[in-house]
Amino acid sequence: MRILEINIQNFRKLLQCHIEFSEKTTLFVGANNSGKTSAMDALGKFLADRNFTFNDITISERSAINVIGERWIQKDCEEPTTITEWESLMPKMDIWLNVASNEMHYVACIIPTLKWRGGKLGVRLAFFPKDIVKLFTDYRDAYFAAREVEKAKENVEIRLYPINLSEFLEKNLNTYFSIKTYILDEAKEEQGNPQETPFEMECFIDNPLKKIIKVDMIDAQRGFTDPDNTDGTIRSKQQLSEQMRDYYEKHLDPEKSPSSEDLDILQAAEQARQVFDKNLIIKFAPAIRELEELGYPGIADPKLTIATKMVMGETLKHDAAVQYTLSRSDTTLKLPEKYNGLGYQNLISMVFDLMRFRDDWMHEGKAKQIKKTSGLVIEPLHIVLIEEPEAHLHAQVQQVFIRKAYSVLTNHRFIKENSNFATQLVISTHSSHIARESNFADLRYFKRLAENSTNIIATSKVINLSDVFGKNDETDKFVTRYLQTTHCDLFFADAVILVEGSAENMLVPHFIRNKYPKLYQRYISILSINGRHSHRLNPLIEKLCIPTLVIADIDSAEATGHHKAIFPERGKGEISSNYTITQWLLKEKNLDNLLSLPFEKKELLRETPYKYPIRVAYQTPVIIDYGGDDKEAIASTFEDCLVYTNYKLFKELSIDDTGSLIKSVCDEINSADSFETFHKKVYETLRNGKSDQKAEFALDLIYAIDPNELTIPTYIDEGLAWLQTYLDPEE
Repeated sequence: MRILEINIQNFRKLLQCHIEFSEKTTLFVGANNSGKTSAMDALGKFLADRNFTFNDITISERSAINVIGERWIQKDCEEPTTITEWESLMPKMDIWLNVASNEMHYVACIIPTLKWRGGKLGVRLAFFPKDIVKLFTDYRDAYFAAREVEKAKENVEIRLYPINLSEFLEKNLNTYFSIKTYILDEAKEEQGNPQETPFEMECFIDNPLKKIIKVDMIDAQRGFTDPDNTDGTIRSKQQLSEQMRDYYEKHLDPEKSPSSEDLDILQAAEQARQVFDKNLIIKFAPAIRELEELGYPGIADPKLTIATKMVMGETLKHDAAVQYTLSRSDTTLKLPEKYNGLGYQNLISMVFDLMRFRDDWMHEGKAKQIKKTSGLVIEPLHIVLIEEPEAHLHAQVQQVFIRKAYSVLTNHRFIKENSNFATQLVISTHSSHIARESNFADLRYFKRLAENSTNIIATSKVINLSDVFGKNDETDKFVTRYLQTTHCDLFFADAVILVEGSAENMLVPHFIRNKYPKLYQRYISILSINGRHSHRLNPLIEKLCIPTLVIADIDSAEATGHHKAIFPERGKGEISSNYTITQWLLKEKNLDNLLSLPFEKKELLRETPYKYPIRVAYQTPVIIDYGGDDKEAIASTFEDCLVYTNYKLFKELSIDDTGSLIKSVCDEINSADSFETFHKKVYETLRNGKSDQKAEFALDLIYAIDPNELTIPTYIDEGLAWLQTYLDPEE
């Protein structure tokens, strides 16, 4: 049994959110404030009985709630008889399970018909009013009482609680609302459109999934102990010693359902207690005698005695219960747990939590004896939610954790031998290292959708990346391998810039930092594809619907034959050989047309599946003051355009490294006897330079010149200005 998918509705910014689950591990990725935490909280509240708050209701629905409240306070308003009007307002979660035919006994209470024999099974968990009449009556009473008090004194302008129904519910939400469960009909389910709540069907007040799904959660705010902390604040996360104590009491405590193996330790504990009691009697004897001299105890008073009770679990309840040995040769060199680094505290704690979740689920140790006597059953499905496991962890440790987490949760003989018992792990993360280490098909990308005419607030949608490229596709191989061998920060970015070479990859961040401060404050992912292959990322970009700037080389070439690279000139019938420009985006080959294309024609608006912009930037003609005359230089790549744009700077540049590409360029500039010679020689020198030399070109340039002194090539400047304006539209 496994969860196939969930639909979340009206929960915070998740107005309608569809999430497909992977068989083992599902990874939530996305930019900050994209809805990942909301999805995790929704799972925790619907499945793990965490309390709802009024802020869990999508804010755009509050006006509709107040409309209900305004109708209810009308004098002639009758008591409501149904809760159907709350259908579109309150948080709901649809859970679709895949249940095998031999697992039907686990779900007997929620099967849709007696003819159902396994397959897809859906239930709706809805946060609806418990008793609509009581809510109606209590709200009216509170509202009218407040209005009467307001009238009690003249010339006092104050509005008392409750002003409206939203304010009333904000204080009393869990008093009047609870989770109700409804059985769904698979035949009525439409893609992307959850069915209406079947109010006519039997409603379960007690959540039947509690006996089917066990849910455990590791929250993001784990608050590990700082050894120097003296502020007295209570941390939300228990220390490892307390975690171990809890585990001991549940699974290892010999005093609970003792077995023959526990007799030795129990006897030893009893002997220790007796010795301790004798010592206490001796030590306290003078104090007791002194007390007796004061007349206590009297004839009828009970005699004062001292006896101890040894609770072995309490021995773990102190600051140094867990220690770290610092030397292999000297085991006396130890420090308490709080003096270990926060990263390792986090790692150890999470791994211990996973083991504890697993053993709690399996009722391992002493819990097994309790299960036998109490009739408890093991739920067939175990869901574990982990928020931001990367906290304080080094990049490589993050990767190790994500590789091993699922195996820890399933490292139990009973789980391995029984296919009916399954574990699903759900992780939300901001870490590109964790995303890189995960299977591409397991990623679920949370996309922020801005306010528009349909939605008055920003919302989120979830995009399943498992089907981006299809199966056995060369593009799939390229992107998956590329992202996993470089970085996955694309999934957490506000926008992406695609560049072709290492020189752009090194210098564009300098351009952004020096000239575009607001763009620099955004999370911009710059991806270098080291070649003319930006188009291979098109399926992924379309799926993510992320604002994209593609910085491409125009790559002038002959129009016929094998389209050999050629010095760029107007009026020669030349073409661009760059696939990104000619086939993917602009679908224009003619060099003259490309050079004359207006700025606004270089931006495209895509709507698959959500609206997003993509803009291409390629070399535009550069006007150079050459000997007092304005001359037009046409560039073919980033490097020659940079040289033309910064002609005077390169002319005066002094480079000692005779083997460097940048020195060769400077030499050609200073030895040229005409503009035409200079123009062509710069092109040829850079064209003949090897790829590693072009990387060195950028490094040498950064070493020789402060990047602040460089004038940004116009085409890149225009592209960055466009992206900054798009991300900061108020400008």
